[in-house]
Amino acid sequence: MQSIAALDPVGPFAQPLSDLSWLLIATMFAVLAIVIVLTAVAIFARGAMKRVVSRPWVVIAGGLVFPAVVLSGLLAWSLGVTGKVASRAEPTDLLVRVTGEMWWWRVHYLEGDRVLFETANEIHIPVGRTVAFELKSNDVIHAFWVPQLGGKLDMVPGRTNTLRLQADQPGVFRGQCTEYCGAAHALMAMEVVAQPPAEFDAWSALQAQPAAEPAGPGWEAFASSGCGACHSVRGTTANGLIGPDLTHLASRQTIAAGVIKNEPATLRRFIQHAGKMKPGLRMPDYHRLSSQSVDAIASWLGSLR
Repeated sequence: MQSIAALDPVGPFAQPLSDLSWLLIATMFAVLAIVIVLTAVAIFARGAMKRVVSRPWVVIAGGLVFPAVVLSGLLAWSLGVTGKVASRAEPTDLLVRVTGEMWWWRVHYLEGDRVLFETANEIHIPVGRTVAFELKSNDVIHAFWVPQLGGKLDMVPGRTNTLRLQADQPGVFRGQCTEYCGAAHALMAMEVVAQPPAEFDAWSALQAQPAAEPAGPGWEAFASSGCGACHSVRGTTANGLIGPDLTHLASRQTIAAGVIKNEPATLRRFIQHAGKMKPGLRMPDYHRLSSQSVDAIASWLGSLR
């Protein structure tokens, strides 16, 4: 899993926020040092020095003028940074709609108003190109935050907020919901994969394709167990809308919204014991399935690249 490094920016929308954070930290320590010095003078100094710090103009300058000047300057800088990172989408931006669910991320890649394809919990972006994220929620308030790429923004039911991010180098960047949204809030993460443009184009072309024609015991067990009532697999009769789209599940690095590595063994366990592996998850445990059925379903899902 990737770490969350808010002060290690890799894009033009994250850099100003990092600079602002360092300025606030430096200002905090400077003010703290001044307060400690003045407190020490007031307590331990004698004679003329103590009389200086007790004069009315010193109290007014230090207690009113200095804070007003410092806070006004920080406010002005903050507003300038906010205006830059919260700018509106440009025609050249890649459009990605991310919808917060309890407790995962529904992701649509757009061309205008047309949906190109749907995926979940893992977002791929091209290096060097700005991405405009349309942020929505289908249930409660969530918040979208990928600290190395930019700021966070709330996802409010009934509203669409726009956040622009960009990665200037390839890599995998950790994201997290940062607005308490219920029992599994802490387990609502994501991976943002920044790829060279050619690799991103190849990934997008693959994601837009439906799954191979379903066949075999894995698909039969998946269908007969009712998995398609919640999950969609394009190219099959599974068209559920409650849970994540699984059309290309095997191409993702994690399952359960960035919580568990996507490996054959963990996928098998997750099918049977989802609630234990991600407490609070709405997906039921499938204890009734035989180990043969679980192995078959996991094997079929593992083929969906």
